[in-house]
Amino acid sequence: MARIVPDDWMHLAATGAAARERETLALFADALPADYTVYHGVHWTRLNEGFSVFGEADFVIVSPAGRTMIVEQRTGFLRETPKGLVKVHLKTERNVAIGLARTIEGLHRRFTAAFGAGTYFIEELLYCPDHVVKEAAIAGVNPARIVDATRKDRLVSVILDALPADEPRLPCAAKLHHFLADELALTPDASALVGQAGTLVTRLAGGLATWARRLEFTPFRLRVIGTAGSGKTQLAVQVMKDAVARGQRPLYVCFNRPLADHIARVAPAEAKVANYHQLCDWIARDAGRTPDFQAADIFRQLEATFVQTPIDARWQYDVLIVDEGQDFQQPWVSALERLLASGAAWWWLEDPLQNLYMRPPVELPGWTVLKETTNYRSPRDILDYVRDIVGASVPFAATLASGSPFDGSDVSISTYDDANATEGCFEATKRAITQALALGFRRQDIAVLSFRGREGSVLTELDQLGPHRLRSFTGKYDLFGSPEYREGEVLLESIYRFKGQSAPCVILTEVDFDAFDERIARKLFVGATRATMKLIVVASKRAAAHLRADE
Repeated sequence: MARIVPDDWMHLAATGAAARERETLALFADALPADYTVYHGVHWTRLNEGFSVFGEADFVIVSPAGRTMIVEQRTGFLRETPKGLVKVHLKTERNVAIGLARTIEGLHRRFTAAFGAGTYFIEELLYCPDHVVKEAAIAGVNPARIVDATRKDRLVSVILDALPADEPRLPCAAKLHHFLADELALTPDASALVGQAGTLVTRLAGGLATWARRLEFTPFRLRVIGTAGSGKTQLAVQVMKDAVARGQRPLYVCFNRPLADHIARVAPAEAKVANYHQLCDWIARDAGRTPDFQAADIFRQLEATFVQTPIDARWQYDVLIVDEGQDFQQPWVSALERLLASGAAWWWLEDPLQNLYMRPPVELPGWTVLKETTNYRSPRDILDYVRDIVGASVPFAATLASGSPFDGSDVSISTYDDANATEGCFEATKRAITQALALGFRRQDIAVLSFRGREGSVLTELDQLGPHRLRSFTGKYDLFGSPEYREGEVLLESIYRFKGQSAPCVILTEVDFDAFDERIARKLFVGATRATMKLIVVASKRAAAHLRADE
């Protein structure tokens, strides 16, 4: 069996074009002799076009003598044109031969700089298992190095003929593997993956939004209990789009203002979107009562005003969606019910594991209940970590299933000294941001989430953390009740305000506690499941002792 680098590919699922590359990798592993090495990018290639190891190369195979072959795999439909073989992707034609030539040229430059000219050999091979090359002369690649659908059963033999095992070792052989494995560093380009990852996870998590909308009963009262990353937000947005398409009026109400602001950007323009207290504010103003947002008990005042204000047809909707239902209080249910038009549909979306306020669940007698326990958003190793740490305190967390196509994100834990907690936390958080940037994440891909509430965080009043300017809520509202934010590049929020949202890289900071109880477990679950690609935990030493699953 050939040596495969990286070697975790067998445990990782793949979809789309990556699944075909994984099949080829399995063939190489089984059919190539043990003294051959195959370098690949398949463990990160879970997207349509994939991430490649070197430029466009899908595989780099090294013989026992050190002779190297670049294998470019092109599946699906190809077109033979006068200019050569082309692959059509998103209405763009990519010349296969030119792409392969560029990859080889780039590797020649790297090898020459590392080993010296004339000390190595690089071979090429084009593998297109779904296409029959009719005019090899115009394909742009040496016909002897093309393995098409008519020759795919000879793929391994063609490789072995080009990379003989019995030739003398090349001068570069001793350094070659170190160069390929270490200096080129088989790591993904995070900035390139972020957008594609979001697209793929959105597609995978779309199942809930598809089949839940097919349910029919009267009156329509559906309580969806779905875990983080199960597709609740997609469901809410799609339900609003359906309502608008039918000429109906949808209303979306959640608990957190940042989530309402986020949903407002992706919801149809005709939908009404607010958090609960924002809705109370609107109705109060419509009744001629202007709230005082400087009052200490402003939120309690808003709730009371909403209950006391008569509701007319202008404030009644055909579809009402409540999100973050685990944070709602029982009196709010009857207050909201007044906003339902005759025959209206009412959706209630919640995740009990994200109940950070430890409120009792609201009672919705007679409602139909739908449960979804699959998380598509969090990489599998992050969800495994959460299950290990949180499952003992919140048994329901141990039952969650992972549907993410990603793994191997490598949860990082950075500690600071309890004795000098504030300065230590600052420094550790700065290092975490630097680490995220070094991994390829852009500043706008990073969310720094305080484990404490906004009021209890030592980071709240900071405009800058080292060289990083922070974008954070000032705690103030303008005259219209809209929150005011500091200008910055790296988002700073609390886990309470960031519920319902996500970021490619999450830095969960100010993690400090004496005992790991149920509330702490829920907070860890919420913070960790905001990450779609990378999680870095910044914790005090005493807290970190509870957070290392391997110990």
